[in-house]
Amino acid sequence: MENKFIMTAFGKDRPGIVAEISELIFENRCRLEDSNMGRLADEFTLILLLSGTGENLQEKLSTECKRLEREKNISVFIRPLEYERPVEKNGDDLCTIKVDGIDQAGIVYKISRLLAENSINIETLRSRKKFLPNTGTAMYAVEITATLPETVTKNDLSKKLESLANEIHLDIRVG
Repeated sequence: MENKFIMTAFGKDRPGIVAEISELIFENRCRLEDSNMGRLADEFTLILLLSGTGENLQEKLSTECKRLEREKNISVFIRPLEYERPVEKNGDDLCTIKVDGIDQAGIVYKISRLLAENSINIETLRSRKKFLPNTGTAMYAVEITATLPETVTKNDLSKKLESLANEIHLDIRVG
């Protein structure tokens, strides 16, 4: 029987982290199915969905994760997962939400709360803080891919987000 796992890992950014994690996966005869990896500050972070078969696979993977922490200073966590790939939809229910503005506390919270209250599921969310070169003003950008329920249209969502944008002084676009 195939087992699926979620693995999260992070360590000081340097060449070789992805190779070390993927080696652990490969040497345990697992397959990397989905991943999200990137640098946050000076750390490299990984979130992975992997699958494999074999006796005591979770135990073997856990042992290897502890070894990576000891030898390579990479924090690795693994959790078994009951998972069936969802049926692919035609994409009509997906939308992209782009947010830009001066950095302030609560941007992600306020937007994600509005989405949750409207039963809108976040598929991906990426955010980045950057500074304007001339003034040094901290700017914040968010890009969200979300799944709309049948009860909410993009137009409905745009109106609700426009109200929030006016309240917290941000530019929010739905596409």
